[in-house]
Amino acid sequence: MSYYEILGLKKEPFSTSPDPAFFYRSSAHSTAIQRLEIAIRLKRGLSVILGDVGIGKTTMSRALLQTFANDDDYTFHIILDPSYKSEFQFLESLTKMFGIKPDARSTLDYREEIEKYLFKKGVDENKTVVLLIDEGQKLSTPFLEILRTLLNYETNEYKLLQLVLVSQMELLPRIKKVKNFYDRIALKYIINPLDEEETKELIEFRLVEAGLDGSRKVFTDEAIRSIYEYTEGYPRKTSLICHNALEALVMHNKSVVDSTLISKIIERESI
Repeated sequence: MSYYEILGLKKEPFSTSPDPAFFYRSSAHSTAIQRLEIAIRLKRGLSVILGDVGIGKTTMSRALLQTFANDDDYTFHIILDPSYKSEFQFLESLTKMFGIKPDARSTLDYREEIEKYLFKKGVDENKTVVLLIDEGQKLSTPFLEILRTLLNYETNEYKLLQLVLVSQMELLPRIKKVKNFYDRIALKYIINPLDEEETKELIEFRLVEAGLDGSRKVFTDEAIRSIYEYTEGYPRKTSLICHNALEALVMHNKSVVDSTLISKIIERESI
């Protein structure tokens, strides 16, 4: 029997996988999704979402996709890791992703095929094409230049490609140096860590989402305060320590996580 079943849960509550069902919408995450949705629906072009490692960017991206899941007017394409060996390989990958079967032999051929695709979808079929790139900090300057040229394809009224870059903070100083790319950003938003109250809400939200009776209290307020002080409000770090705490409950046949237990876990993790 899994540890979460022993605790009266139906699912693993503190997995670090980007499951949208366990996505806690902090103030910052909610704002990011709402502004992204507006930018995409208005076809404003380039959006950049920034945040530190473990802040919940990838899970937020999955939640954004869910927002448009039942809307056939939007076509989403996702690149989880934009590590390509060359510009040719990057463009080749994009054409395959878009479902284009070009007779292309050069980067110029690929660009022209992508341009035809975007006009066909955006003008002839009145669809909105969205390209979301996670791990955007891995984009090299030549790849940013390719994306800039794709953003040039537009009608008199709107951009034909809605590009969402989700990235760690290190991308920001780099794109600032590429002025003609930076100038095209319609939305730039930085996701900050959770505060203590949001950290408490995240923990309780995930437990209830995993099947816990909402009236039952598993973490004391002191334990949550210790977790917040240790994790500084980063969701991934919070999930990891909460998972370890539940594991310890089962191992020691306890039912409540207190600050003493959290202190022991933190001490063990600090080795």
